[in-house]
Amino acid sequence: MVAATAPSGPAASRRAPSPAVVTGASSGIGEAAAEKLASLGARVVVLARRADRLRDLVERIAENGGTALALTVDVTDPAAVQDAADRVEAELGGADLLFNNAGVMLPSPIEERAAGQWQRQIDLNATGLMNVIGAFTPHLVRAGRERGVADLINTSSIAARNIFPHFAVYSGTKAYVTHLSHHLRTELGPKGVRVSAIEPGIVGTELQSHVTDQGTIDWLEDSRKSMDWLTPQDIAETIGFLAALPPRVDLQQVTIMPTAQTA
Repeated sequence: MVAATAPSGPAASRRAPSPAVVTGASSGIGEAAAEKLASLGARVVVLARRADRLRDLVERIAENGGTALALTVDVTDPAAVQDAADRVEAELGGADLLFNNAGVMLPSPIEERAAGQWQRQIDLNATGLMNVIGAFTPHLVRAGRERGVADLINTSSIAARNIFPHFAVYSGTKAYVTHLSHHLRTELGPKGVRVSAIEPGIVGTELQSHVTDQGTIDWLEDSRKSMDWLTPQDIAETIGFLAALPPRVDLQQVTIMPTAQTA
């Protein structure tokens, strides 16, 4: 266990996770969260498909005095995810924080029947999430028992609750993430595992570059002109805050919006 720096009083009970596993770590929120957790003293394990991006991230964390291990993993491959979990256990003694962040956003009008995009979102946002949760939950339960607290943090979206044209499938996957997180909290909370769902509004990441629906592209461009979007670092700060809370405190759902975003 690596304690976060704190002078005295309630803040002294805060702790940084070690090791902390971050999926979707090759860019955006996952990348920023890995750097934030490393800055708090966590040994970070970063998972994603792009080995070159992970290598650069590990080097940058090391240059800033942190420690990170890169594992090239596609979270939609359950065997690869389990292999990664086994390696984390063998080499680092298991994880006490899991930030489930891998995901994709591919909005389109339902009449277009973009079945490939539908399946990609379900495979990554829901099934991939479950692959990772299944593989690492034993680590978290053991950490909760032995260290007093562990964390499972899942990236959902404001789309889990709000209504946006062309986002039906994406929103459905994120509603699943939020609802699942609430259920898991009832199972895992009594075992010392805090479960949180993070629901960001618009964050400037690579997600927008994957969008092919012209109506959504136009909407995103208009919103960029009318408001300051959140940055990945904004979300990373929140992940660091959650991880450093006293063990008795669990924020089960956190909604983070750009100040000017109203829906």
